[in-house]
Amino acid sequence: MTGPITQPVPKPAPEPDEVSLPYWTAAREGRLVVQRCTSCGKAQFPPDLLCRYCQQPDPPFVGIDGRGTIYTFAIYTRSFSPAFEVPYALALVTLDACPEVRMMTNIVEADLAELAIGDAVEVTFEKRGDWALPQFRPAQGAGA
Repeated sequence: MTGPITQPVPKPAPEPDEVSLPYWTAAREGRLVVQRCTSCGKAQFPPDLLCRYCQQPDPPFVGIDGRGTIYTFAIYTRSFSPAFEVPYALALVTLDACPEVRMMTNIVEADLAELAIGDAVEVTFEKRGDWALPQFRPAQGAGA
């Protein structure tokens, strides 16, 4: 006898607000953006109403190339939600275009046993509902 047929649980989708909408719109278009202050020149993520360094209002969004380096990571072998299959890697990635920015993200399309701090990565986008979620994968042609 078999058990009940269950449907897969979908992964959560982004819920943009007024401040983050330009970020999520760019991601849906396959572009990675961060805010860069026109006053002090520093970049920031996640999006905010003010520059976190000099408090200037409304720092504009700018496109970046989406390359970075793994600053640190953890491999999860237990899921905290039925939407996520294990194992998976959660990482902080330092962005090459703006080293003051570290993004929390998943590392995908990777042999998790081979991941290392300092590995070069590049952005990729996973569709989630009407939006897309930036994630990172090992950079093409990077020391493999």
